[in-house]
Amino acid sequence: MHDLNRQVKKEKTRGKIIDAAFKIYSENGFTAATSLIAKEAGIAHGSLFLHFPTRDCLIICLAEEFGNLLGSRFSELSDVHDTIEGLLGAHIDILSEYESLYSRFITEIVYLPEPVKAAFAEMQSGVAYHFNKALDAGIESGQLKRLPPHILYNAWIGLLHYYLQNGGLSGPVLKKYKKQLIFTYCELLRRQ
Repeated sequence: MHDLNRQVKKEKTRGKIIDAAFKIYSENGFTAATSLIAKEAGIAHGSLFLHFPTRDCLIICLAEEFGNLLGSRFSELSDVHDTIEGLLGAHIDILSEYESLYSRFITEIVYLPEPVKAAFAEMQSGVAYHFNKALDAGIESGQLKRLPPHILYNAWIGLLHYYLQNGGLSGPVLKKYKKQLIFTYCELLRRQ
């Protein structure tokens, strides 16, 4: 029983560290000091390294958990939205919830460890799968042009990332421009 209590406490502390890292990295970027994360989690700085031996280990774990979170949320919403418009709206809704951290990933990814880049690519791959399904349905129904799906997906991601990198200087942008982004993008895909 004592070992079980210790394990539960360890998992709880680990969760507090991940939650704190989510907040601190969202606000300050991935160069933020681990001491800030420990303070936010309410633990001693040295205790953080009992759970995550290095800063990179913490960021890798955060990226994997963030990817799993976004992936599961997107998978749930994609089951509800079968049109390209609905799917794009769901994508923006999910990213809007985590806009600050997601923006940090896209702007700082080149400086992060390779496993973080792999986790980010896997997250994008999951979104692309659902995007392609909705796109195929629109093409088969005759509503959308038949264009290479990978180009269309990359154009969508490029559009979002452009707004996040450049428009986010004055605060969150995805909800603000949601309707405009979806309408304009879908107009480019529609058969005339």
